[in-house]
Amino acid sequence: MSNKAITFFFFTTLLCMISCNDITKEKIKIEADQSINLEVEKKAILETLNNETKAAFQRDYESWKDKWVHRSTITKTYINFVDNSFSESVGWEEINNFVKTFFEEHPEPEPVPALLKDINVRLYENGAWVSYEQQDSLRGLKRETRLMEKLNGQWKIAGMHTTIYGFQKDE
Repeated sequence: MSNKAITFFFFTTLLCMISCNDITKEKIKIEADQSINLEVEKKAILETLNNETKAAFQRDYESWKDKWVHRSTITKTYINFVDNSFSESVGWEEINNFVKTFFEEHPEPEPVPALLKDINVRLYENGAWVSYEQQDSLRGLKRETRLMEKLNGQWKIAGMHTTIYGFQKDE
């Protein structure tokens, strides 16, 4: 092999290594940015969920409805193993009417459960799948999943599933 060929091979390899190193650094930077964004988004979602819970338990209708997506495609379900009940509402109009009626029939505020400090979040562009457990002083253990959508920079609830397990009995 000639000196020119060796020199060409050496510089080509060196350039390739530098390019690959830059690509690796860029990939690490992108991954780091995503984890920062996940924490920022998780905090914003947590704030929305806690504010919606406070509004519901304090019977603050205006604040409660501000936390929801107002479309016909959203859903809200409750499964209560304690009293063997189930309810499902589909679409904003039905969910809104259900909550308005509930607030009218039960106007007294309830004790607000301990607010959430940690949630499991999976982000999907402008959407998120959220799950968590919460202790409710009146209903006991609840497991919830929420479908969230980011609209105009604000996280809103687009779906809710609550399973109520009640209080564990000491045996």
